[in-house]
Amino acid sequence: MQRWDGLADVDPGSGPSVVTVGNFDGVHRGHAAVLERVVRAARGRGAAAVAVTFDPHPLQVLVPERAPGLLTGLEHRLELLAASGLDAVLVLPFTRELASWTPERFVEDVFVRALGAVEVVVGHDVRFGRANSGDLGTLRELGARYGFDVTALDDLGDGGGAGAAPRWSSTAVRAALAAGDVERAARVLGHPHRVTATVVHGDHRGRELGYPTANLSPQDAEGLVPADGVYAGWLHRPSGERLPAAVSVGTNPTFDGLERRVEAHCVDSVGLDLYGERVGVDFVHRLRPTLRFEGVEALVAQMALDVQRCRELLGLV
Repeated sequence: MQRWDGLADVDPGSGPSVVTVGNFDGVHRGHAAVLERVVRAARGRGAAAVAVTFDPHPLQVLVPERAPGLLTGLEHRLELLAASGLDAVLVLPFTRELASWTPERFVEDVFVRALGAVEVVVGHDVRFGRANSGDLGTLRELGARYGFDVTALDDLGDGGGAGAAPRWSSTAVRAALAAGDVERAARVLGHPHRVTATVVHGDHRGRELGYPTANLSPQDAEGLVPADGVYAGWLHRPSGERLPAAVSVGTNPTFDGLERRVEAHCVDSVGLDLYGERVGVDFVHRLRPTLRFEGVEALVAQMALDVQRCRELLGLV
C-alpha cells in the first residue's frame, strides 16, 4: 500500500480512484465494511482504492479537552488499513487551516484534483469541511457538479443479542476497554486491541519473583490502555515474532505502587532482552481484576495460576 503524507506527496495523475474518508480510529468492523466496499468498487472500475485520514485526530487540534483516547497510533492504523486491500492512504496533517476549508474546497482539492475520484464511499452520518458544515446531501451535490458518484452505507452492528444491534464504533470499543472487556472490544474491532510502546527498565521486581516483565513506557505508548487487571495476550516484536504473554495493568498495590503501568510477562520465554524495542501488546482475554495480596508468597502463587490460565486461553496446552 502506498502512503502519501499530505497533498503535495500524492503522485501526479494518481486517479482515477474510489475514495473514502475518516479518522478510522481502531479500524473496526464498521470501517472494514466501508473499506471492503471501496476496494470492491475500485476493482470493478479499474481504479485505485484510496482512504483519506487525518493525523492528529481533529479534536486534538480543535478542542483537545474533548479529544478521545485514541485506540490506535498512526503506524498501527496504517497497518490495519493496508490489510484491507487498499492501494493507497492519504494522511492529511490536520491543522486549523485545514479545518477552515469549506466543504467545496475540501472536495475539489482532495477528491477531485489530487485523487481523481470517480466514486466516494461514506457513511450516512458523514460530516466534513468548516465546522462540519458538509453532510451527505452536500457531498451528493458536489459529486453531481464534479462528476463522481456517492455511495452511502448504513450503520452496521454486530447483529447479536436482543433488540437493536450495537453500532460498530470507536466509542463502543472505548466503552468496552474502560470496563476491561477486551473480548467485547475485539468483537467490535474484528481484531484484538493493541497497545504499542517502547520497553523500558522498571523495578525489576518481576525478575526477582521469577516472572520477568517487559515494562511499557507510558511516555510513547499508543493505544488506549484497558481497565486495571490481568490479561492474556500476545507480545509482538519488531522482528515479527509473536510471544504469548500475561499482561498486568495497574499500580501494583501489593507493593504500594503509585504509577499505573502495563507490564507483559512472556510465557515460557527464557533469556529475552526486549529493552529498547518498540513492541505491540494485544489484549485477548481478561483473567481477573488487580488485587492486593497479603504477601509475596500469595502473589507468586497467583502469578503461577495466571500464567497457566494464559497457556490454556491462548491454546498453548
